Amino acid sequence: MSNAINEANLSKQIEDLLVAKNLRGMKTVQPALAPGYYQRAARILNKCKGHVLIGTGFPVVDTFETDGPVGAIALYNALEALGATPIIVCGPPVSQALMDEYRVHEIRVGEHQERTLEAFQALYQYNPDAVLSIERPGQAADGGYYNMRGESISERTACFDTFVLNAKCPTIGIGDGGNEIGMGNIQDALKDLDIMASATQVDELLIADVSNWGAYGIIAFLSLWNDKDLLADIKPLEILEYLSKLGSVDGVTRINELTEDGLPVDEGNQIIAELRKLTGFA
Repeated sequence: MSNAINEANLSKQIEDLLVAKNLRGMKTVQPALAPGYYQRAARILNKCKGHVLIGTGFPVVDTFETDGPVGAIALYNALEALGATPIIVCGPPVSQALMDEYRVHEIRVGEHQERTLEAFQALYQYNPDAVLSIERPGQAADGGYYNMRGESISERTACFDTFVLNAKCPTIGIGDGGNEIGMGNIQDALKDLDIMASATQVDELLIADVSNWGAYGIIAFLSLWNDKDLLADIKPLEILEYLSKLGSVDGVTRINELTEDGLPVDEGNQIIAELRKLTGFA
């Protein structure tokens, strides 16, 4: 029983740490979520021994942003180390960029009927143990996709919502602003934020100041339960350098630089260091 209490406390500490900056209002909307969401999401992934679909890639101008893919790669590596078979699901150009190094399932922009068929075929093919979305645009109530500035990105956004909505397994969403898959869980709480909110819901929604950090929060629990310091294996700068060479941009500045949401890589490193302390690995 004491372990359960400690883990509940740990989850709350992680949840508070990851929204402490309140960059885009996630600390403000946090009360809309039942505490323990990082623990619950990690519990889902800790059981996975088969395929785990990780949807990511937020279109920015004609390329993709660094927030999302960094966390997706960190989670991919952690899940693979624990015996699962992760697959990154994304659309061009990020799909083409990652294909040489990772298992990638490419999704494409298309009409609703095509999107649904694409999702059904992939879900049948992989029969995943879990479907996770990290910093992936979510459809608004009007069916469109919008960036943080309220601009429509529908023409450039492949649909991962259909995967989440049709999955027969647990679904997880990670977001940092309100327009990502999963934010439909707290639509009412998002009304006061200046955002075209996503309406797509998931089984477990995780929020963070930067979506990449949400992946680190999950990995903290996976490290603890498997007695493996998986957090120490995450090298944000190396991943950013890898993505930058492939054409990534910062989602806030829209510049090809080694940052995430306008923040230097040291901020992500600091989060990892804090999580390692909380889980007793540092």
